[in-house]
Amino acid sequence: MSRDRGLELQRALARYLSAWWPSAESTPNGRPGSDVLGTPGIVWENKTAARFDPQAWVRQAKAHAITRAVLPVTVYWPVGVGEGTPGAALAILPLPELVNLLVAAGYAGQPERSESVR
Repeated sequence: MSRDRGLELQRALARYLSAWWPSAESTPNGRPGSDVLGTPGIVWENKTAARFDPQAWVRQAKAHAITRAVLPVTVYWPVGVGEGTPGAALAILPLPELVNLLVAAGYAGQPERSESVR
């Protein structure tokens, strides 16, 4: 996908997130770290690549999440999905992170085994 599309959808992601985080803003081009700032506790990795490579993207988001208190989220905009259709974009995060969110939201109880879920 074109670099322009990636930058446009990174800005679109920030605009979308601003409904929940009014200070959400797209990072300047080429800045390392989260693609969207102003969402405390969350690292956003924005992807529009034609080649679907979620493992590499999640690794990249996790690398930017410097502490366990930071949630690494990758947003993938497939071909044909854009700012007008954010419901068709995919949010990808590591399974243990999703389970922790479900526990915190009351959809699941604490694990029955004492093994680490991270």
